[in-house]
Amino acid sequence: MTTVDATDAHPTVRTHPMPVRTIALGTAGSVLILVSALGAGAILASDPLLGRSAVSWIRYGHGRMAATLVLYTGFLLVVWAWVRLGRHVLAGRVGSRPVLVAAACWIVPMLFSPPVFSRDAYLYIAYGTLPLHGFDPFTVGPGNLDVDPVVDNVDSFWQSTPAPYGPLFILLAKGVISITGTNMIAGVLLMRLGLVTGVGLLLWAMPRLVRHLGGRLPVALWLAIAGPMTVVHLIGGPHNDLLMVGFLAAGTALMLDRRHVLGMVLLTLAVAVKATAAIALPFLVWVWAGHLSSTRWRNFARACACSIGIFVVTFAAATFVSGVDLGWIAALDAPTAIVNWLSLPTGIGEFIHRIVGLVIDLPKVYFVNGLRVIGGILLAVILFKQWWRARDGGPDAVKRAAIALLAVAILSPATLPWYLTWGFMLAAALPWKRRQLAVQVTLAVFLVLTYTPAGDDLLYNWLFIALAAGVSVLAGVSLLRPDPLNLFGPDDEPLTPVGMTR
Repeated sequence: MTTVDATDAHPTVRTHPMPVRTIALGTAGSVLILVSALGAGAILASDPLLGRSAVSWIRYGHGRMAATLVLYTGFLLVVWAWVRLGRHVLAGRVGSRPVLVAAACWIVPMLFSPPVFSRDAYLYIAYGTLPLHGFDPFTVGPGNLDVDPVVDNVDSFWQSTPAPYGPLFILLAKGVISITGTNMIAGVLLMRLGLVTGVGLLLWAMPRLVRHLGGRLPVALWLAIAGPMTVVHLIGGPHNDLLMVGFLAAGTALMLDRRHVLGMVLLTLAVAVKATAAIALPFLVWVWAGHLSSTRWRNFARACACSIGIFVVTFAAATFVSGVDLGWIAALDAPTAIVNWLSLPTGIGEFIHRIVGLVIDLPKVYFVNGLRVIGGILLAVILFKQWWRARDGGPDAVKRAAIALLAVAILSPATLPWYLTWGFMLAAALPWKRRQLAVQVTLAVFLVLTYTPAGDDLLYNWLFIALAAGVSVLAGVSLLRPDPLNLFGPDDEPLTPVGMTR
């Protein structure tokens, strides 16, 4: 049957059609990830559900290989659906509601999945368990615990590492563990539900950010909520960056709406989850100053004084309620132990070491640390320049805050794929050109594929990385030109008007 146009059926009500096939495609992919993650994901060392059941074969040998193949198939279906949805959005064929429906359908299965592409959820549980057993999570690592289900599932790399997270996140982790105890499956599920609060904050903030920053709401939601970095990494992972960016986006929206006090409170809560959010605060002080009516520097002094006062009170309250101290500041350098080429300075240092190694054998640490120092200096210059150029406040200051957060993610001594979401969530509300969005699609897909479904680093498996890069580029090109390989024929999906059937 032919599709009935929504405007013909309801001439007085403008509705957007629903891309049913695209939503179903992504949902099928998400369900495949959920099912296959029972064997291929970041599974428990001792699984009380599957460990001795009739389907335990999925966790070993050929069974795990098959599960891994199914999981990657599911991920590719999610990406395929996301790109198809993006083409509908850019063509103006669908609006915000279909994007949200699609995102909800793709996210819900991930809420019940074992962790995928990361083992951080188990580390979060360990950090929440430490204070409940009398340990300071900011001075000792999970290895000090004598709680087998918890310690056994923390990666050996982090066993002796104190928590580099803020007091609000420790409070959340403590709350989760006080309910679930040593039940690791319940702990992961409840932790994920707590972190998904960040999605709610993003949904509230995005329309307001778009109104100020000049973007299109369907595009912003497609990028920030329905994309694989959110669905698979931040939620499927899960990662506490989701909660941080939620508070960050909501606080930024309030600052732009001239609700400065509440905005600064939420921004402080973002810092109390993860310290990275503090990078945005000096930029948003300019936003507050721009709304005042005196001279620039008097406005800045007043906005700065008020912001500092609100920050100190709010952060002190979060610290007191969490029952911890400021020891987490000393643990902030913990991620620097990670060495991978996603960090630009680290990658350049490794490359130079490899070239020099053809002539003389020298320790890699000299090159990596030397380039990290240069990267730190460059980062400081970029941050200052962006902050200074943001002094007129308004939407431009938010844009430059997003640039600063992206610079921190790329130029820091250590970079993990989900770090790129820090600035990206704010940038999603900006105007985008189609080719720029194609680059974003390429990066989003590639960054997920840099880790195995079980959470192991693949960055130095060059054959796989080349394959992942090819798939990612194909996804980006597909946003510009449907089916560039001419494998499937026309991709003109009949769309179902909202509230109607075909």
